[in-house]
Amino acid sequence: MEIDTAAYQRVLGDELRTLRKQRGWTRKELNRRLQSGISLQTLATYELGTRQCSVIRLVEICHALDVPAYEVLQRVHEKVFTDPPPGHIRLDLTAIAADDHGELLPLRRWARDRLDQLPLGAAPEVHLDLSALEYMAQLCQLTPVELIRRLRELDRTARTT
Repeated sequence: MEIDTAAYQRVLGDELRTLRKQRGWTRKELNRRLQSGISLQTLATYELGTRQCSVIRLVEICHALDVPAYEVLQRVHEKVFTDPPPGHIRLDLTAIAADDHGELLPLRRWARDRLDQLPLGAAPEVHLDLSALEYMAQLCQLTPVELIRRLRELDRTARTT
């Protein structure tokens, strides 16, 4: 099996950024909690997945975030190497909750509620089957295909910000 290192770095960065944001911290606040001095730009490149993070640096960042590095790596591994079950789509609750399109209001409320219920450090994603997507599409007054298209756009936008 070949490892897509760019995808792995991107997913690791997403995970670190999510953990930081769950704590309500800016990069500057996280940086102050780190044992060694790194630039905010370096921290940003880790979160964006454009720079490799050493194991020691990863452990240091995870320690500052108060989450074991092995848990972060386990979630990254699952995301990179595990596809959603057949007939399911993976949704990023954070991206949905942050969306401002009026027609997705019912979905946005649902996502915010689900985020409020997540344990600290849990990945802000869910897998939905086709029947749940069809129901959500009805609530949003969209076709299931249109809802899936919009959800994929949100996912792409979330990965680039």
